[in-house]
Amino acid sequence: MTTAHASHQPGIPSGSVGIVSPSFIRFDEPLQLSSGRVLPQYELAVETYGELNSERSNAVLICHALNASHHVAGISADNPKDIGWWDNMVGPGKAVDTSRFFVIGVNNIGSCFGSTGPASINPETGKPWGAEFPLLTVDDWVRAQARLADYFGIGKFAAVMGGSLGGMQALSWSITCPERVGHCIVIASTPRLSAQNIGFNEVARRAIISDPDFHGGDYYAHQTVPSRGLSVARMVGHITYLSDDDMAEKFGRARRGKEAGGEFHYGYDAEFEVESYLRYQGEKFSRYFDANTYLLITRALDYFDPARGHNGDLARALKPAVADFLLVSFTTDWRFPPSRSREIVQALLKNQTPVTYAEIDAPHGHDAFLLGDTRYHAVVQGYYDRIAAKLGLPERSHVTGVLA
Repeated sequence: MTTAHASHQPGIPSGSVGIVSPSFIRFDEPLQLSSGRVLPQYELAVETYGELNSERSNAVLICHALNASHHVAGISADNPKDIGWWDNMVGPGKAVDTSRFFVIGVNNIGSCFGSTGPASINPETGKPWGAEFPLLTVDDWVRAQARLADYFGIGKFAAVMGGSLGGMQALSWSITCPERVGHCIVIASTPRLSAQNIGFNEVARRAIISDPDFHGGDYYAHQTVPSRGLSVARMVGHITYLSDDDMAEKFGRARRGKEAGGEFHYGYDAEFEVESYLRYQGEKFSRYFDANTYLLITRALDYFDPARGHNGDLARALKPAVADFLLVSFTTDWRFPPSRSREIVQALLKNQTPVTYAEIDAPHGHDAFLLGDTRYHAVVQGYYDRIAAKLGLPERSHVTGVLA
């Protein structure tokens, strides 16, 4: 098992966990899925940061969002430009301080960053799973993650934490494995998708499925990639991650290579800067993400609704939870607006469950949960200070350039 440690090599930024490599942990026990299907065996790609203490009480599980992975923090050993997607949050002296917490980043099954997914070999056929890979739910990911906790000998996490889809996983942990979660940290998330959000996901999926290179999901055998459909899907999704104000500030109505008031091209090539930006983001995404994975994960997003089996009563759905909660939302997040976080808060208060809530006035839309707003990070850091004090963990380390 490879554990990431802070590196003191020249060029490593202060507060970084250093150069990291993943491990691939195999599970041969079949996994029963919500759909009724069974995944006979699977691997999970995992990175860890910090040290697990002798009581095994300081473990934190980080759950990722749609297009992220196990690479939460640090610098990839394979690519020095590959910085962990939450590197501003996780590291020595940072909000999630790896000098006192043992942090686990895991890539979910069905993803395309090392864990078993549609591009993996189906042991029954000897060929890539492709379209035959079973549909998944958030609860399925939690069950797989619980086995990972068993692998590490962790009976109870100090905290389970995630943003967006990762927040849904944290919420599911508090319900499905309540005795194994000390604190549940849900950031920029929702108890269920709105019809509008399901609609955005469906448009993205149609773009992929309608691509001639999709081949019914078995494009691996055809040695093609449905890059045009995947690129459009990413463009649609990316728009929902940004706020109108943020896009206006970044792009406005600026045009490529033209001064304001100049002649239009009268065509359909990228003429406005926002068009060029979205095309670039879509094309880049299509080079590293798997189309079948995009379909699977967006459908898991659609299915998530813990209150569904409780006549829509979220408080009743959350009744099993015994963790303390922190919820954070962002005022300009119109994909998962603050009203959705407040819905979770109200359900927890109805159950008399301890909950802390912060609503951050930030201009960056849904993507704000990935960014370094000092107020947001101070809230998370303060909450982890409280967790550490409860557990009798050492004082937070102070690293130059890190939020103090």
